[in-house]
Amino acid sequence: QVQLVESGGGLVQPGGSLRLSCAASGSIFSINAMGWYRQFPGKQRELVASITTGGSTNSADSVKGRFTISRDNAKNAVYLQMNSLKPEDTAVYYCNAAIKTTRWLPTTNYWGQGTQVTVSS
Repeated sequence: QVQLVESGGGLVQPGGSLRLSCAASGSIFSINAMGWYRQFPGKQRELVASITTGGSTNSADSVKGRFTISRDNAKNAVYLQMNSLKPEDTAVYYCNAAIKTTRWLPTTNYWGQGTQVTVSS
């Protein structure tokens, strides 16, 4: 059983900052890529940023220069530092991790429960 637990969402004014955290727990053999996605009402989930085990990152053009993804492999955790937030960043943010629960099973994608980020004055 694997769980991803997110924290750090909330209400912030335009131009403000928030830091999202996500920690994986349970039966974990190894974690490959980790990432953050977001979902706007009535839209499909979209990638915000991802990070490999080695620290290589990828992010959506809409957040480049404002959001930074990082991870702590020892804590099985991934973070999203969001600066210069805009109203159009308002969405539910989901943590994602590609996890092997044993050496022999294939990698499976796991999702957090989602955390609401609202940017409004």
